[in-house]
Amino acid sequence: MKNMSSTPPAAIIFDFDGVVADSEVRANLSLAESLTAAGMPATYDECLRDYYGHNWQETERRIVARYGRALPADFRETHRTRARARYMEGFDAVPGAAAFLDTLGPLPRAIASSSRAEYIGWALALFGLGHHFGAHVYSADGWDRGKPHPDIYLAAAKGLGVDPAACLAIEDSPTGAQAAIAAGMTVVGFCGAGHIVDRAGHGAMLREIGVHHVALTFDEATALTLNAK
Repeated sequence: MKNMSSTPPAAIIFDFDGVVADSEVRANLSLAESLTAAGMPATYDECLRDYYGHNWQETERRIVARYGRALPADFRETHRTRARARYMEGFDAVPGAAAFLDTLGPLPRAIASSSRAEYIGWALALFGLGHHFGAHVYSADGWDRGKPHPDIYLAAAKGLGVDPAACLAIEDSPTGAQAAIAAGMTVVGFCGAGHIVDRAGHGAMLREIGVHHVALTFDEATALTLNAK
């Protein structure tokens, strides 16, 4: 693992699912269940492979392309109900995320996520982490062009008043990593959430995409960010 440069980041921008929220297993299990219930059989592994990291608009486009027909009119609302039930079975932040945020002091930070603002706000309140981000939560709401396009990362940097090139982004998905790289940020590929079984392999894949550093845990992310100060 390489060290960061001696120049500390001016801000840190976090993906949400799979970086702050340990949600990807539940999200993809519930999506597989919802698709199967709608007559579009899918497995957890297929959903993780095909839809992981994308906003809803892109996910829906991919589903329609795969099955050759539109989703039922009530699919999204029915799926939200099923997903919320999955989350209520036991849902928490990624191990080490809260402690990592506590180390950042006054360093500006934001969330740039492919998920809805309502869900992100609910999860942050559940975890007791909302105060770390305040108003700087940039969600998929209102965006058609989601990750891997850089738009949401550029919006987060603009909202913080920081040059994107001076930002450090933390991402777990290939799609999100591509977005942060396209925004001109230094990117840490994060491999510490529950959906990543082969952490070393996932890290190697993110390196192939072009991330600058890989952290298998938040302890490693702390070393990468704080040793630069």
